[in-house]
Amino acid sequence: MGINKQQYQNILNELDGKATLVAVSKTKPAEDILELYNLGQKDFGENYVQELTQKYEQLPKDIRWHFIGHLQSNKVKYIAPFVHLIHGVDSFNLLKEINKQAAKNNRVIDCLLQIHIATEETKFGLDSNELETIIHSGISDLKNIQICGLMGMASFSDNMNLVRSEFKNLKALFDMSAPAFNIQQSTFNILSMGMSADYKIALEEGSNMIRIGSLLFGSRTYNK
Repeated sequence: MGINKQQYQNILNELDGKATLVAVSKTKPAEDILELYNLGQKDFGENYVQELTQKYEQLPKDIRWHFIGHLQSNKVKYIAPFVHLIHGVDSFNLLKEINKQAAKNNRVIDCLLQIHIATEETKFGLDSNELETIIHSGISDLKNIQICGLMGMASFSDNMNLVRSEFKNLKALFDMSAPAFNIQQSTFNILSMGMSADYKIALEEGSNMIRIGSLLFGSRTYNK
């Protein structure tokens, strides 16, 4: 299939340096990733630990790998040596495990807390009460993680008013979270929301990191 180079350039022009593009490369071959890397793309997102570790071995070491799937605690150790940012943290127990594995690798791992903003029950993430619990659960004792912001996925819907309202809610939560966490705004500064179908709305509502797959790589065929 190869890369849609024109679409890539169009998206970069839209972002105009105001947001980070994470190219979602799950299920795509290393040569497609390398093609995009050679155009200057450095941030790539993967959903599966085994696939991510294989690609890390095969591809240039200055790629910033984002883990954007649902991460199980027993898999953290495999990506802890190299992962750039973990997007989908949805429990304090997972944070503790990331902290433990980061310490073993003498690293501080950047994390985003995933907030459940969609109407679908199938989406993972914290609600506002669970976020509040994490804020007050002794996070400052975890010296090998850095909470850098929030991530969320809007409903899979043609109703763009619904999608916009979900992004608005996440932005409001993001704005109040840095003071609540007692984290400096300079480090709590990532709002990861928006994918191929809704990234334009996400940008309008304050996203500064978008996750784009099919627009760049074409549609996926799953064999998992």
